[in-house]
Amino acid sequence: MKFIKEQRIRFEHCDPAGIVFYPRYFEMLNGLMEDFFREVLDYPFENMHQDSGIPTVDIKTQFKSPAKLGDIITKSMYISKLGKTSCTYQYVFNLGDKTVLEGEGTIVFVSFENGGIQPKDWGKLRSKMEDYLAG
Repeated sequence: MKFIKEQRIRFEHCDPAGIVFYPRYFEMLNGLMEDFFREVLDYPFENMHQDSGIPTVDIKTQFKSPAKLGDIITKSMYISKLGKTSCTYQYVFNLGDKTVLEGEGTIVFVSFENGGIQPKDWGKLRSKMEDYLAG
């Protein structure tokens, strides 16, 4: 199963040429992950970040075609590998039938307790994540 959200391209996302400035795509991707954790896992960032986090440890992106101010892109992601404390996911942003960008990211679930950062087991989140695991 894929998690899918639409995103309108706003003025704040664009460079002077009116196309999306590439770092803004990473902010949109983070928004997609934040929505996934809120809507699918019922674990919103404001609760998670009290003692935990999901830092990105690897990300790969291929930019295929530009998106412009006013466009509505469809962002989708699914999990391709689910470890004990990590998650690798695939993502695609489309504008109609045209791919804007695609890639792969890996996050690690961590605890901020006891003055350090330590990997943390997904625990009860895992069963909900498995619904989005392609295999």
